[in-house]
Amino acid sequence: MQQFHTKRPTGLFSVGDRVQLTDPKGRLHTITLEEKGFFNSSRGAFAHRELIGKPEGTVVVSREGTEFLALRPLLCDYVMSMPRGATIIYPKDAAQIIQMADIFPGARVLEAGVGSGGMTLSLLQAVGESGYLHSIERREDFREVAAANVDLWFGQRHPAWKLSIGDFQEVAYLEDERSIDRIVLDMLAPWECLDAAHYALRPGGVLCVYVATVTQMSRTIEAFNAHNKWVAVHSWETLVRDWHVEGLAVRPMHSMVGHTGFLVSARALAKGEVPPRKGLRPAPAAQNKGGQWDEVTDWEENKVGLRSANARKVRKITRDLQTKKDHARKNGHLKEY
Repeated sequence: MQQFHTKRPTGLFSVGDRVQLTDPKGRLHTITLEEKGFFNSSRGAFAHRELIGKPEGTVVVSREGTEFLALRPLLCDYVMSMPRGATIIYPKDAAQIIQMADIFPGARVLEAGVGSGGMTLSLLQAVGESGYLHSIERREDFREVAAANVDLWFGQRHPAWKLSIGDFQEVAYLEDERSIDRIVLDMLAPWECLDAAHYALRPGGVLCVYVATVTQMSRTIEAFNAHNKWVAVHSWETLVRDWHVEGLAVRPMHSMVGHTGFLVSARALAKGEVPPRKGLRPAPAAQNKGGQWDEVTDWEENKVGLRSANARKVRKITRDLQTKKDHARKNGHLKEY
């Protein structure tokens, strides 16, 4: 069996390494080093051999005199630049999920709504080689895109990863009861999956849900509260704003990564237990008798303001990724599994 290394390489640049180049204006270019490769851009050009054997953090000068900083891309760089058909969970939200859902090395995790594999990469790096991640996706074309993106990042199939096609409500019941530590859901109607999630989660296990709109968040929390099998329900969003710092010109950047989605987490009660009564009752006007969303049945992407992935675009991305995988295998950069 081939040895698997979850850590990214830290030595000198070598053939097959993915390198991120930054030009003087901050524009990023990602290349894979080849023995006879050549980088060419509007800002300058140079042969790959000028980087092979050099340490990370090298500044290479093109024939035109332009300086390029060479670093290995971080996972967040890769996720933001990788081909995708479905909208990804942004790194800022993925980081919150890893921390707030307490994804630890060796954890057994279920993930549904794989999309393009962005969250999958973070989960695999968190659970490590000794963990277990079962990713469930309903669409075959998304499954192919996610598999290619994940395999190209690790250079082979991660030994802790299992990827299935199907509905979470069905696949989750194939796991042993109370055998899963954490569950992450990225889907339109996660409230439909609470019974299956509670079956699979061990007592005290964490379910973390990612949704895009306020209506989805509200419906999810109502379902948690009505289900009587969940406690410690918590909802939040994360906003990230960079700052411009240059001499005395210190100010927030004009643009920022604002709203991307809401996160809702809850913990599973032990079988047969009932949630403790809350000390404070909501005001009569705030009480939701019967559930304000119970009569809504058409939870579709266009109804909640989400753009559905274009099937033609996904097919093109799948073909491009397959070409990349074939090229990587041919040059020994992707191991068979």
